[in-house]
Amino acid sequence: MELVTKKKLVIVSGRANEGLATEIAEVLGEQMVEPNLSDFANGEIHCRFEASVRGTDVFIVQSHTAHGDFTINDAVMEHLIMVDAARRASAKRITAVCPFFGYARQDRKAEGREPITAKLMANAFRASGADRMLSVDLHSGQIQGFFDGPWDHLTAMPVLTDYLRGIGDDLVIVSPDAGRVKVAERYTNELGADLAIVHKRRSRNTKNAVEAKEVVGDVKGRACVLIDDMIDTGGTIVAAADALAARGAATIHAATTHGVFSGPAIDRLKNSVISKVVITNTLPLSSDKQIDKIEVLSVASIIAAAIDAVFEDTSVSEIFGGKNLS
Repeated sequence: MELVTKKKLVIVSGRANEGLATEIAEVLGEQMVEPNLSDFANGEIHCRFEASVRGTDVFIVQSHTAHGDFTINDAVMEHLIMVDAARRASAKRITAVCPFFGYARQDRKAEGREPITAKLMANAFRASGADRMLSVDLHSGQIQGFFDGPWDHLTAMPVLTDYLRGIGDDLVIVSPDAGRVKVAERYTNELGADLAIVHKRRSRNTKNAVEAKEVVGDVKGRACVLIDDMIDTGGTIVAAADALAARGAATIHAATTHGVFSGPAIDRLKNSVISKVVITNTLPLSSDKQIDKIEVLSVASIIAAAIDAVFEDTSVSEIFGGKNLS
């Protein structure tokens, strides 16, 4: 007896960022399988795939974020439940696609008696049945090592640099703090721009309180672009922009992969000296957060290319020329 193996790709989406998942499926020319997600009266989540996924290569897309009446914890739990459902439905391989991977900022013990939630998350996905992880611009690359299996770490840099080339020739890429310098250097190399660094001091007693101190680099009369992996409350990016304006920057843009925009972020950005905030759609932007300053770029083609490479068992890093690993 001879059996010719056929591979089948299946895409499933959670409820946190269905728009992005739909775009990814359209790029790949695939129809998504309906997970039939619903909630019990006490808030517990139920999932039952509409079609069989037995023997298939399943990619389950979910951004870990609050949406509507749901919290980020609801989104994470929903993702884990869908992975478990796929495993129990005999999927051959399961990839958890996390455009935004939650709890990534707690990747080490900064002080005593703290958790390492990034590791906890990785353990939870492995235990639920994920064979592989796929994410975009992790807060720190070493998180890939927390998962006992392959982790494809993508970057939104190609999408952001294409946009930034249209700003002008005399660009200065600015790291808002010392921790982002390596990422900022990748952008300077790609754009042929100069580099500047804003030194900041974060209050140890007040969460999300940031004071920008000094600017290292020539920014006077030039177009400056602040680069970060995410904007949460906006404290860091706005403080850095104020420091650049005080040193005579001609224009100030901000470019980030993940627009988290918690709490006072939108008001801070609206009233800041930043002329444009460029983000991607790894996280959905609700209508109450849509302001003229914010421009959203799509990473659907990047994620779709990575999913195709995983499905075809070809190299993901070659999509980025290896620059997603630097």
